[in-house]
Amino acid sequence: MFNKRAILTSVAAIILCTSAAKADDNFWLGAKVGTLGLGVEATWQALPYLDFRAGLNGYDYNTDRSEAGNDYTGTLELSTLFATANLRVPLSPFRFTAGVFSNDNKLALVGLDTGSYEIGGVSYPSAEIGTLRSDATFDKTSPYAGIGFDIRMMDKLGLNIDLGVLWQGSPMVTMTADGPISTDPNFIIELENERQQFEDDIKDFKAYPVISLGLSYRF
Repeated sequence: MFNKRAILTSVAAIILCTSAAKADDNFWLGAKVGTLGLGVEATWQALPYLDFRAGLNGYDYNTDRSEAGNDYTGTLELSTLFATANLRVPLSPFRFTAGVFSNDNKLALVGLDTGSYEIGGVSYPSAEIGTLRSDATFDKTSPYAGIGFDIRMMDKLGLNIDLGVLWQGSPMVTMTADGPISTDPNFIIELENERQQFEDDIKDFKAYPVISLGLSYRF
C-alpha cells in the first residue's frame, strides 16, 4: 500500500517538524480517515494563523465493476504522501488549504470470466483472451486545494475536518490479455479501442474528492 519512498519522505518530514516544534512547542501529531483511506499527519504552526502539514494516506478497497462492456474484479489502491500550507481565518476554526501530493493511487482490475469478452465491440471467447487485465494510474505529482475546520479542545486535542479536491490528471489506462489471440494484429487494434473507451469512461477520476475526519494531539 505504501512504497518505501513515501514512508521515508514522510518520516523525514515528521522529524523536521519535530525539530522545529522543540523551539516553539507548537507541534501536533494526528490520525485521520476519509476518502483517501487511513492517514497520519504532522502539523507545525509557524505563525498564529499559518501552519504547515505533512503526512501520508493509504488503503486498499476491493471493488467489482463493469467497464466498457466487461465485468471486472480488482482493487482501488490508495497511496498518497502530502505537504500542505493552511491559512486560518482569525478567531475562527475555518481555514483554506493548498498543497501538493505525491500520488500513487491506482485502480487494478482483472476481468471476470463469463465465457466471453467484448473487446472493441467484438465478442471473443474467454479461452482466446486468457486473463484480461487493466490498470489505471494518475499523475505522480498532484495539486490539492480545499477548505477545513480545526476545532481545538483544552489547547491539547484537536478535531480536524477537510473538504477538497485532489487534481490527479487524466487517468492513464493499460490493458493486456495473455491468451492465444493476444498477438493477432486485428485483436491488438480492438484491444486498443477497448483501452481508449475504458480511459474515457473513468475520466472523471481526474478530480478526486477528498473528505476526511481526524484527531490530533499537541506536544
